[in-house]
Amino acid sequence: MIVGIVFLVFPLCLVLAALTDIFEMTIPNRIPAVLLGAFLLVAPFSGLGWSGFGMHMAAAALVFSGGFALFALNVMGGGDAKLLTAAAVWFGLTKSLLVFLIYVGYAGGVLTLLILLLRARANLVIAMGLPVPHSILSAKKIPYGIAIAIGGLASYAQSPLVTQALESLH
Repeated sequence: MIVGIVFLVFPLCLVLAALTDIFEMTIPNRIPAVLLGAFLLVAPFSGLGWSGFGMHMAAAALVFSGGFALFALNVMGGGDAKLLTAAAVWFGLTKSLLVFLIYVGYAGGVLTLLILLLRARANLVIAMGLPVPHSILSAKKIPYGIAIAIGGLASYAQSPLVTQALESLH
């Protein structure tokens, strides 16, 4: 059951967050809440000691601080900051957290360039009948939940919880 939670909750929450961000330009609070709650449920059974658990909470606090600062500067949305924080808790203060954040940064850069290109050519996109959600073309912000999902899914196999779950299967 615990292994199932590890392998299903994180990816499903990230995909759901990306989809809602694409179509609604918002990330519902329940998605980061489920991510955090699932981690808190799994952590005691995953072999994390108190110090390991503390390192995962420290990762969340560190990422939350950065996300809050970006939110205060109007660079990142509040939902994005919460999703990034809830995802970071699954990585802990490990090399995998850095990999995750780097992937998110790269994905965010590519996503931003693509959306800006689409918006610059919005009339052409509409005229061609391309299936691009209206929110992507008309909003003034970038749905960064997509980049967080891409970075999370790309780096998830390196997270301590996944490696621990894989070891328990052998």
